[in-house]
Amino acid sequence: MTLINEELTESAWRRAAVVSLLTWRRAGPDDPLDDSELYGWWGDSYPSVTNDRIGSRLYLLRRRSLTAQTERDAQTYAREALQWMLDDGRVTAVAITTERGTDRLNMRVVLTFRDGATLELFLDDLWQVIHVV
Repeated sequence: MTLINEELTESAWRRAAVVSLLTWRRAGPDDPLDDSELYGWWGDSYPSVTNDRIGSRLYLLRRRSLTAQTERDAQTYAREALQWMLDDGRVTAVAITTERGTDRLNMRVVLTFRDGATLELFLDDLWQVIHVV
């Protein structure tokens, strides 16, 4: 029975991380936009907690070249998207590393839970998901 609960818990945390990273957060007033689309979940217009937002701003990188700065921005946006896990005390650490190739950006996320257990999420070729030519 414990194994099933651990599998369900792992699945739920994996899903929460993917939703946080790959749901587009509404662009802020200072975000550089290349069109008028602000994206975002409509529910963020009426948060139960002030300034609570779902998703990431990774989509803002969609028309940029894959440079060292773009890679750093991807890490920043990913950290921002997963910050709620730290703020809510669900995890004690979020480690994000990236690996950049000519036209490829891989991201590895490691969540560390209060009991010391870790969960690793690997987004293979994240650039394919966010980059629009």
